[in-house]
Formats: sequence, C-alpha cells, structure tokens
Amino acid sequence: MELSTPISSLPGVGTYFTNKLKKVGVTTVGDLINYIPARYQDFSLITPIATLQPGEKVTIQGQIVEIKNIYTRTGKKIQQAIVSDGQQTIGVTWFNQPYLVKSLPPGTQVSLSGRVEAFGRNKSIVAPQWEKLTPSVISSEARDLSPTVRDDKPATLHTGRLVPIYSETEGLSSKWMRAKISQVLPLVIEQIQDPLPNQVLRKYNLLPLAKSITLSHFPKNLEDAQKARHRIAFNELFELQLKSLIRKKQWKEQKVAPVFSLDENKIWQFLNHLPFELTKSQQKAGREILQDLTRKLPMNRLLEGDVGSGKTVVAAMACFVAYLNGYQSAVMAPTQILASQHYKTLSILLEPWGIKVALLIGGTKPRQGDPLQDANVVIGTHALVAQGVPLKKLGFVAIDEQHRFGVRQRAILSKKADAGFCPHILTMTATPIPRTVALAAYGDLDLSTLDELPTGRTPIKTWVVPPQKREGAYNWIRERVKNTDEQAFIVCPLIDESEKEGFKTVKAAAVEFEQLSKNIFPDLRLSLLHGKIKAKEKDGIMDKMKRGEVDILVATPVVEVGIDIPNATIMMIEGAGRFGLAQLHQLRGRVGRGGKQSYCLLFSESVSQNTLKRLKSLEKTLSGRELAELDLKLRGPGEMYGYSQHGFPELRVASFSDYELIKASREAAEELVESVDGHPALKRLLESTTFVVPN
Repeated sequence: MELSTPISSLPGVGTYFTNKLKKVGVTTVGDLINYIPARYQDFSLITPIATLQPGEKVTIQGQIVEIKNIYTRTGKKIQQAIVSDGQQTIGVTWFNQPYLVKSLPPGTQVSLSGRVEAFGRNKSIVAPQWEKLTPSVISSEARDLSPTVRDDKPATLHTGRLVPIYSETEGLSSKWMRAKISQVLPLVIEQIQDPLPNQVLRKYNLLPLAKSITLSHFPKNLEDAQKARHRIAFNELFELQLKSLIRKKQWKEQKVAPVFSLDENKIWQFLNHLPFELTKSQQKAGREILQDLTRKLPMNRLLEGDVGSGKTVVAAMACFVAYLNGYQSAVMAPTQILASQHYKTLSILLEPWGIKVALLIGGTKPRQGDPLQDANVVIGTHALVAQGVPLKKLGFVAIDEQHRFGVRQRAILSKKADAGFCPHILTMTATPIPRTVALAAYGDLDLSTLDELPTGRTPIKTWVVPPQKREGAYNWIRERVKNTDEQAFIVCPLIDESEKEGFKTVKAAAVEFEQLSKNIFPDLRLSLLHGKIKAKEKDGIMDKMKRGEVDILVATPVVEVGIDIPNATIMMIEGAGRFGLAQLHQLRGRVGRGGKQSYCLLFSESVSQNTLKRLKSLEKTLSGRELAELDLKLRGPGEMYGYSQHGFPELRVASFSDYELIKASREAAEELVESVDGHPALKRLLESTTFVVPN
C-alpha cells in the first residue's frame, strides 16, 4: 500500500464511502491519515460502576450479563442490556440497532463510553460508543503511543482513551474514520517523509512529522495531542510561507519591467485637477506605487483599503504615468458591474488629459469604431485574459478584488505584454485583511494600505434592530425614502428559499421582494437584483437605480462590490448573523457615498448572545481592519468573508490568528528558500501540490 493508493481500493470502502470521503477532501490513503481530528473526547479514565453519577461522560469496562430487543407501539426498536464490572451492574440502552443482540451476546467483554442518565432511582448509560475488548491489531508504533494499547491488556479504539472526533459529513462518522485510520496507518507510517530538516525541528522544538500524525490519531494524553497539532499547524503555515517566498523570488527573476520616468510637473497638474484632495494614506500609497514604476523589477504590490477609501484614484495615478511613458494600462474587475463603475470613474479622471479609456465586457468592443489596441487604458472582466484580445505595449495592470481571480488568470494577463518585459502589477482589495493573514497569505506581495476615508464622508450610523422593532424600521425607511430623494438597499443572504436544515428561517431575496412589494412598500418603486439575473438586465436595473427611478433595491450580496449610488443612504441587512463582519462592513460601505448621513440596519434570526455581541461590534467600529481582526478571533478565516469568498488558504489545523506560529514558520521558510533543491523531501512537498508561478 502506498500513500498515493486510491481510497476506493481499501477493503470495505465502496462507491458510497468513496463519494462521502471525496466530500471532505479524502481521495487517497495519504489524505486519510492526514485527516486530522477536529477535537477530542476524554474517555481515558475507566470508572467503577458504583461511583457513576448522572450527567457524567464516562468509560466503563465489563461483561454483558443480559441483552434484548424491545419493540415499542410505534415500531421503534430499543436495545436494553445489563453490564457488570464484577462489583456492580448498570443498565445500557441503544436505539434502532437490533444487530447488537447478536454482536454482543451475554459474556462479551466490552468497553462503553457515554453519558450517565437518571431514570427515577435507576441509572443508565444511553447510546454509548462501544467496542469489544479484544487483543490489539494496531502497529507497534501505535501500541507504544496509545495508553490503551499494551501487550498485556486489550486495546480500545473508540472508548477508554482520548478519543479523536473528526469533522463529519452525513453518512461518515468519527467511529468509521477511527477504524479505517487504525487499519491503514501502520501500513504506511514509514513512508511519511519529513520535509523539515533536523536542524529546523531542533530549533523550533518540533516533533517529527510521522510521530505527529500518529499522535494526532492515537494520543497518550492531551499534551501529546497538542504537541502533534502544533507540529502539523507549523507544517501548514511553513508550506504556505515557503510557496509565497518562492513566488516572490521567481517574480524577481522574471523578465524586467518597463522603467517609467516620473514627470513631476505633469503629475502635480493631474493631482491638482482632481475634484477632491487626496488623503494622507492615498498620497503615501501613491508614492510607493510610483516608486515601484521607476524600477526594472516588476511591481507586485497589494493595495488594501476600506470600501470608499479611494483605491481607484490611486490606480488612476499609475495609469496616467504609464500613458506619459507611452504604455498601455489594463484594469481587471471580477464583475461587469464593478468594471462598468471603474470605466465611468477612470473616464472622468483620465479623458480630460487626452487618454482613451475603453471597456471590454464579455468580448464586446470598447466603442463603435474604436479599436481596442488604440486605447490607452482598457477596463474589463475576465474577458481581458481571453485569447485573441489584443493589448498593445501593456506596461501596467491593476487587478481589483484580486482574491477573486486565480493565480493563472493573473499570469495570463501579465503575459499579454510585449516580448522582452513584464508589466507592473498592482492588485487591489476592499476586503479587510488582518495582519497575520497578510503575513501568511500575501507574503510575496508588497503591501500598501488606505486607512482613511476621503474628506466629506459622514460616518455611517449602524444599529442592530431587534425583531419587535421591524415594523417601526419599515415605517422609518418609508418616511425617509418618500420625503427625500434618498434610496435604500435591502440585502438577503439567499436568492430563493432553502429547505436545508439551518436555512429554513433565512430570508431569500426573491421571496422578500414579492412580500415587500405587495404588503410593506406598495407605494414605493422596488427592484430585485441577484447573481442569476442576466448581465444586460443587471445593468438596466443599476442604471434605473442611479437615475433615481428605484426607491428600494432588494438584493443578494451581489451589491457587495462595485455599486456606487450617491443617493443611497440606507442599508438594511437580513440574516446579518450569517455574514462575516468583513462582509457586513463591505455591504455597509455601499451607502454613504454622497456625503449624506447614512444608516445600516442589521437584522438577525439568531438568538445567540455570541452572534449579537459580534453584530454589536459594528455599531462601535468603523474600521474594516479592526472588524476583520475581531472576526478572525471569533470565527476564523473560513467564516470571515461569507459563504463563497475565495482566495484565503484553507487551514486544517493552523490558525491565522496565531501570530507567533506564523512568525516562526516565516522565519523557517526564509532560512530554507534558497536551498530547496538540497532537501529532497521539501522539494517533493512543493511538487506534490498545485503551485503556479507567473512567468
């Protein structure tokens, strides 16, 4: 058996379990043994039956004295047994497992782990984990590591030890996973090669990888489990950091970029003709970007800034300098709405200087009779990377909401420059990135941050609205919209109603639109916007909104990026507890664009105090980064940015909030980045994963 052996070839793993395992990312034997437990239940202490107390989670060991099936009037089958530890007996109850009567006949030695319940004066263990006490079949290594695996006593896998609990999917239980891992691990443990050299293990006090994987599944105690998880977490972060550093190294070794000269007089003229004054952070970011443009090393910078902080203007400065040097610029956005928004903004800023700005969406021509290659600035969606799209003398590329594009798409765009050089690339995001995430996930990029809002922006007032005030909120929205030229957004988490467990009470945009139009706001003009609406229809809806022909736009989070409606002053968010704070902050940023006092109303069906506390933080905090840091601690990166946000690496064990471990793994990666070829196991690690580097 090899680590690469398909999971489907294992005994007892047919099509059913193969499909279930695929859902959790397990397709090979190597994936299976690297499926690290999510948590542990401590059943290591064997408790005498005489001392059991109701409410306790315990492990008992003894002999089945009696077992039988009982059938209820409703047809349910209950299994009742009596177990003796030689001193006292206790009742045990299972449900709908009639095969247990044959599997555990009287006289069978068993180990049971579960909760003690009180039934009148009697005590019973209800639905416990169980296993027969038989000689161990676990490897000698696992035998040494597990407190319950010894030559002189029976071994237990599901009871009587620190029991690993795995992230489960329907039809795939922790008990099944434990059994399969215990069978497979001894057969492949010696094939695990440690990517970290011994000097790194000693310096950072890390366990060998093979021992860590084994201990994670078969810990002697909680301390062992923690040490094992620490090493595996280090590995995850180290791999992430090393790939980041290699990307940076290979980026530096690429073709040179065009070296732009800076005409300070013309740049000052451009800045002085802007309809607003740049903030200090915009000025600082602009200086950093312009300095990058004067070097032959291609710029590879991330510009991070809150919604409305003015990233587009900073990008316009770079487009202007590229034009002065005779080069074309490209700006890529993830959606047609955002691309159209950039087109309008950049046209206003750049066309007075004779700069031709073109829009390319889904293969459409920029303008009637205006060839694409003659444009000085081309703005588009993924259509920009399509084959046959000519970009002439491309010298600068800005990619907005960069986490929504793959590395490969960015690489293709960079290759569209003339032979002999690589364009300067600026990536931009309004997604707040905590310091630790930036260090771990974006270590290959130079970082510029916009942490101020432009002058004249009024802070948005945010309220968490209790259910009993919903009617009052509707009335307040109606009065504001009817008596002024202001507009409102009402955002729902889903497009249509869902029957899935946990989503039945979540408001859906399509259903809410009908209900609001007929029953709540029949006297107002409402429109519906979501991701399934065709692009042309979306544009029409947004044009109506901008012209003031729509009072309330009911939408899904598609409005999160690219919507700029100066008269929109109210953002009402349904199911707010289902969004990450970072995503809520971005939705909130869709209002308040025109300088008027704006409001954000948060509604949640959740009664959880933790959810309420999290949402209340939006009332007090206007900084996206502070909110992202808080959400990282409370929910982790997987939930920070909503259901389908992509671009942040998924960590199985490590945490982006563990700054010290991120820092140590970064240090180790920096020590080894120049000598990867001298460490075969490390090289194989990098080769075994998808790893695309622009070239």
